[in-house]
Amino acid sequence: MAQARVGYGDRMQLRVAVWGTGNMGATAIRSLRAFPGLALSGVITSTPDKVGTDAAVLAGLDDTTGILATAEADHVIADCDAVAYMASGDIRPDDAAADIERCLRAGVHVVTPALYSLYDPTSAPAELRDRLSQAAEAGGASLFVSGVDPGWGNDALAVLAAGLCTRIDTIVCQEIFDYSTYDQPYSVRELCGFGKSLDEVPMMLLPSIPTMVWGGNVRLIGRGLGLDVDEITEELERRPLDGPVDNVMGHFEAGTQGAFRLKVIGKVDGRPRVVIEHITRIDPACAPDWPTPDQGAGDHRVIVHGDPELTITVRADVPGGTRADGGNTTATNRLLGALSWLAQQKPAIYDGLEVPLRSDNPPTVEAARWSAD
Repeated sequence: MAQARVGYGDRMQLRVAVWGTGNMGATAIRSLRAFPGLALSGVITSTPDKVGTDAAVLAGLDDTTGILATAEADHVIADCDAVAYMASGDIRPDDAAADIERCLRAGVHVVTPALYSLYDPTSAPAELRDRLSQAAEAGGASLFVSGVDPGWGNDALAVLAAGLCTRIDTIVCQEIFDYSTYDQPYSVRELCGFGKSLDEVPMMLLPSIPTMVWGGNVRLIGRGLGLDVDEITEELERRPLDGPVDNVMGHFEAGTQGAFRLKVIGKVDGRPRVVIEHITRIDPACAPDWPTPDQGAGDHRVIVHGDPELTITVRADVPGGTRADGGNTTATNRLLGALSWLAQQKPAIYDGLEVPLRSDNPPTVEAARWSAD
């Protein structure tokens, strides 16, 4: 395993490469510039036009880093201690797994949101779990997988919320979001189906796909609460746009999909106990009778139905950015904040209940994460 470190006062820094230069990759670059204990060491891109571009430009920063994006992954992996793997796994799960295995076998720790099935390693497909566990053991490295919606809201925060209640009937992790500013055209139109006919079912909403994506979160929360989830079901509602809509994502015709409400429901002995729910719109006026955010473009909520009835609402805003940028940032920082802890553990795959919520890279008075104002 790579051992060299970069000095940071009396600390030592982990050299972290970012693999992927989309929304999450750009967020990881911005965050790495501010995390004490972590140093950006390289950027890997699959987009030819981005090769040779300074990392700061890719992240929308004003300065330069001197670190240029490259498509030569081997060179970057050989010169880092950890990889923040932010490339998509939505439509290329096999490629993502192969990339992550490559890093682990090279002795490089990996944090990623790309492999849904490993949100709960205990219920992941044995072939994938064993393959990556063996790679981690062979390389002396570790892996942490957490989500982007955001992962901490669908695991540790839910378990914490339940611990505040005397009685729990059902616990719901809810994302309420307006996708009109989410700069991912393929995800918005193709994966989620916005602007498509209601006669077509988009990939993300096909039967069994939601369970593949969020079933691990359901089982992980159940495990954290001492529940043996024995059945997972899905519920889906879709609504059309009443009129045409134009926003930064383009034009959407009246009558096409304007909103969906998706539930992935974990049951114990036939009773709903853990629910992951997504209420997603391409226009805030669509489906007004469904839950809406308290303010702005979106909320993440953990709702415990029981005694007491408890709701925790989380909003994250990035100056000059969208609510999606805020959610991406918190999800990314959960992953990056785990790296120093991960580097001290035995080689293995870790989940959101095992990785401490406390960052092992806390801000100090001197650290860049404190505002200068």
